[in-house]
Amino acid sequence: MESEKQNFSTGKKEHDIIYSRAIKAGKRIYYLDVKLNRREEMFLSITESTKKIVGTQDDPQVTFEKHKIFLYNEDFDKFMEGLNEVMDFIRNGRELNADTTETNEEVSDNQDSVSTDEEVRKPKSFLDKFRF
Repeated sequence: MESEKQNFSTGKKEHDIIYSRAIKAGKRIYYLDVKLNRREEMFLSITESTKKIVGTQDDPQVTFEKHKIFLYNEDFDKFMEGLNEVMDFIRNGRELNADTTETNEEVSDNQDSVSTDEEVRKPKSFLDKFRF
């Protein structure tokens, strides 16, 4: 019990932010925070914050609804591959139908195959990939 108290008194938090970027997008703000875990390994915390106004016109109360995901270094490549695929799908305006929808089994079978075109389009750094 004493050791837990001492950890908090040193001022070092387990998940201190070492790099952060805020992206304002209409009513939402996305925070991309690089943090350290207990083993001093970096990971990405993505937070979506949405402003909500509740109450009456005479007594409005502002709150923020937050949703977080944590992305670890070993998952970056697979995450970005999937994110790029979905973004390309949306940007190209393809219609969703049974022929183009992949099941989880098909995705796991095709994970290791990456075309050379996809490799050429990869941004140089991880954070550059979030600039839409």
